[in-house]
Amino acid sequence: MRRRSSSTSSSSRRSSIVRRRSENLRFDEFGFALTKRKDRKVHHRSHDYSYPQLSSGKVKELCELLSYWNGSSFICRSQIERFIRMGIPPSLRSRVWKCLLSIDGLRETSDFNYQSCLCEVRGPLVDLGVSEYGILSAIATLSDTQNDLDLNRQQPSSCCETRYSVQDIVLFRQIALDLQRSFPTHRSLMGESPEAIEGQAKLFRVLIAYAKYHPQVGYSQGMSYIAAVLLMQLGEEESFWALTALLDKPKYLSELFDLSLTKVQQQVKVFEQFLKHRKPRLSQHMESVGVCSVHFVTPWFLTLFTSLPCWDSVLAVWDLIILHGLSAVFRTALTVIELLEPRLMDLNDEGSILPLLLRVPVNVAQYSVLVPALWNTDVQDWELKCMTSLVLDESHHGAKTEQSETQKETPSSQVDSTKEKVSAPSEAENTEAKDPVPGPVSVLTRVMRLAQRFLLEPMSRQRVENKNPQTQAKTRQRSPAAARVFRSRTSASLPKTQIGLRRRSQQRGGAHQPMGQGGSGDVTARDDRSEQTHQKSGTGPVGKVNHRRSNHSIIHHVRAKSLRLVRNKNPSNQNPPSSSPSSVLPSSLRSSNPPPSSSPQTVEQLDSPKTALIRELSSRHQTSVPFRNSRESKLI
Repeated sequence: MRRRSSSTSSSSRRSSIVRRRSENLRFDEFGFALTKRKDRKVHHRSHDYSYPQLSSGKVKELCELLSYWNGSSFICRSQIERFIRMGIPPSLRSRVWKCLLSIDGLRETSDFNYQSCLCEVRGPLVDLGVSEYGILSAIATLSDTQNDLDLNRQQPSSCCETRYSVQDIVLFRQIALDLQRSFPTHRSLMGESPEAIEGQAKLFRVLIAYAKYHPQVGYSQGMSYIAAVLLMQLGEEESFWALTALLDKPKYLSELFDLSLTKVQQQVKVFEQFLKHRKPRLSQHMESVGVCSVHFVTPWFLTLFTSLPCWDSVLAVWDLIILHGLSAVFRTALTVIELLEPRLMDLNDEGSILPLLLRVPVNVAQYSVLVPALWNTDVQDWELKCMTSLVLDESHHGAKTEQSETQKETPSSQVDSTKEKVSAPSEAENTEAKDPVPGPVSVLTRVMRLAQRFLLEPMSRQRVENKNPQTQAKTRQRSPAAARVFRSRTSASLPKTQIGLRRRSQQRGGAHQPMGQGGSGDVTARDDRSEQTHQKSGTGPVGKVNHRRSNHSIIHHVRAKSLRLVRNKNPSNQNPPSSSPSSVLPSSLRSSNPPPSSSPQTVEQLDSPKTALIRELSSRHQTSVPFRNSRESKLI
C-alpha cells in the first residue's frame, strides 16, 4: 500500500506541473504546441506550413464529388486523386478519408458493436481500480498488479470472481504506456486539461476495442500513433472503424501488423531488396558503413511517417496512403531516401547516418519539397511482388542450407535412410543454390528472372496448348491401327472411269462371279466404299498426305492382284470367264489375241499388259487429282 500511495502522489505532482505548463501554451492550426526555437529540436516539430490553398470553386467541386461519392466508380477515384494531388483542405479531409475507407459500409455490414464492447471492457477496469480518465494512475496501478502476479506466479484467485486475466492486465498496461508517448505536444493528448483527458480516454478505448475485435492481431507498437491521427480528424467510433479498415484490408496495412511483428520485419526485408533494385550504389554504401534497414524503416512503417517534422506533409502522405494503400508506404520511404541520398553518400559513420534518417530535416520534409517529389516517384505493384518473391526465396534457401547443415552433422546411416524420403529439389532451387546473392548485380538478374517468369508463363502455357492438338493429330495419324484401316480402304481405290469400264466389261461378258469368291463384285463394292473415303480424305494437309499414299497403294494392289491371278491359273482349274485376267482388266486394255487358258503363263509373259495397266492407272489417277483440287478450291 505504501508503494501504491507513493506512486499516486508522484503522479499527481507530475500532473500538476504539466497542467501549469499547458495553461500557458499556444497551439498552431493543427493542434501542436508552439514551442520555443531552442525546444523545437527536442520535439522535432516545425510550424512553418506550406500546403497549397484551394480556390472556392475547387472546394465546391470537391464537396459535390463527395456528396455523390461511389467507391466502386473509376471516375470518382480518378477525380479524388486529382484533388489529393492539388491538396485536400483541412476542413474536408475527414469526409475524404471516410469515403475512401468506406467506414459507413464497414460498420453496417459488421456484427461488432462498439458500445457493447466498451461495456464489457469497463468491468475488468473497475475490478482493477483503473479508469481511462486517469492514465498516469492507471499505469502505476497496472504495473503494481502485474508485479504482484509475477511474484505469485498464479492467475487471479477465483474466489474473488474477478473479470480480468493476466493478458488483460498486460494489454491495459501496454496501451496506457504508449499513450504517453503518442504526440506529447498535441493539445488532445498533452497535459491535464479536460480536452487532453478526454482525448487520452478516447484513444485508450479505441485501442482496447480493436484488440478485442481482432484478437489475432491484438495490439502492437505503432497502433497508438495511427489511432491518434485518426482521432484528430474523425469521431471516436468513426476512428475505430477507420482503424479496422486500415489494419484488416489487404490493400492497406494487413501485411504490417501482427502480435509478433514478423510481418513488418518481412516488409522491411522487401524494402531492402527494393532499395537494392532502385538505388544499388546507395544500398551498397549503407551496407559497407553498417547501417541496417530495420533500424529506420521499421519506425517509418509502424507509425506511417508521423515522425516527420512538418504536419502538413504528414497529412499529404496519409492522403496518398489511404488512396493507394501499402504501395504508397514504399513510395514515401523511397522518396525520403532519394531526397537524402546526397547527404547519405557523404557520411561514412553509422552514428551520423541513422539520426539523419530517423529525424528527417525540415528542409527535406516540408510540403513544397517532399510532396512534389512523392508524386514524381513511381512504384509498380509488380516490383513489390518480385521483391516479395525474392525475400521468400531467400528465406526458403536459408531454411534449405540449415537443413543441409543439420543433415551433414547427422551420422551417415541416418543420411542414407533419409535420402529416399527427401524429394528432388526443383530447378528454381537449383539455380538459387548455384547463384549467390552478393551485391546489386545478382539482385537485378534475379528480378529479371522473376519478371520473365511472370511474363512468359502464360505464353508458354498457350504454346503447349497449341501444340497438344497437333501432336494428338500426328499420333492419331501415325497410329498402326488407323494406318492399317486407312491402307485397307485406300488400297482398292480406283478412279471413276476405271470402275465404269469394269462394269461395262462385266455386262458384255454376261457372267458374274459370286461375292464370296473374291471376284469383281467384291472389288467394285470395295471401290465404291473406298472412293467415298478417298474423297473425304482428300481435303486438308492430312488428306493430301493420304492421297499421295493412295497412289502407291493402287499400284501395289494391281501388282498383287495380277500375281495372284497368274499363280491361280492352271489347267485343272475351271474358273468362270470373269476370273480371267482379261475380265479383270478394262476392255480398252485387253489384248487382241489373248493366250489360251490351257497353256501355262508366267510373270514374264504378263509383264507388258501389267506395266501398261499400271501406267494407265497412274496416269489417269494423276490427271484426276487437279480436277478434284480445283473443285475443293471452289468449295473453299
